[in-house]
Amino acid sequence: MTAITHTTILTARQLRAFIRVPFYLVMNLIQPIIWLLLFGQLFTKVVDIPGFTGGDDYLVFLTPGIVMMMALFGSAWAGTAFIQDMDRGVMDRFLTSPTSRGGMIVSTMLYQSVLAVLQTLVVLGVAWLAGARFGGGILGTLVLLLATVLLTFVFSAFSNAIALIAKQQTALIAISQLISFPLMFLSSAIMDTSLSPAWVGEVARFNPFEWAVVAGRGALQDSPDWGAVWANLGLLAALAVIMTWLATRAFRAYQRAA
Repeated sequence: MTAITHTTILTARQLRAFIRVPFYLVMNLIQPIIWLLLFGQLFTKVVDIPGFTGGDDYLVFLTPGIVMMMALFGSAWAGTAFIQDMDRGVMDRFLTSPTSRGGMIVSTMLYQSVLAVLQTLVVLGVAWLAGARFGGGILGTLVLLLATVLLTFVFSAFSNAIALIAKQQTALIAISQLISFPLMFLSSAIMDTSLSPAWVGEVARFNPFEWAVVAGRGALQDSPDWGAVWANLGLLAALAVIMTWLATRAFRAYQRAA
């Protein structure tokens, strides 16, 4: 079997498990939708603050940030599937077989991306019902989905690597939370960085979460700056490749410590 075949089979394995328990998708949607509706109403007047560069509708500004927040938190937990396989002895059976190591990593990334796309479409629908109108149309929506998938790739690979090294659920949760919340708040997901201290804007330039937010938000505008959109997507794609390679290398650390 080729690595592609292994990836397909392993992705289907995870999708079958999801189909049996679809409630997981609903649970992951509750908090983002609450944030979308609550913050969308509480901070409506933010657009009137001098210096705000996010347009005249805060809900439109907020929606891409909520989408990426949902993708970040969901993918940061991707490694739990590996830890469950470790606890059940499945991981050791995979590693003593010809199963592609890269296929094991990529299948988890693809599975998380399917969930992220489904959740994004739901959040966009809720935002539309709440009154948000996006000028980017279908193309902008597709680019937003692409940014969501790339962000999911990056942090799913990262989560898998941490799971292989730490081998414990509590460690994975602690590290994921330690990384996720600072990345979210050091970005323009919820607030325009032009209204934040200057150092926040500087840090955001090197924040992959911000790259995804800027790309998705930019694509949904009436007149997107496609140069900036594709530049941020390119950075995410490059980082996704690097993280996938690092996560695959983490199998060696797992086997050495076994």
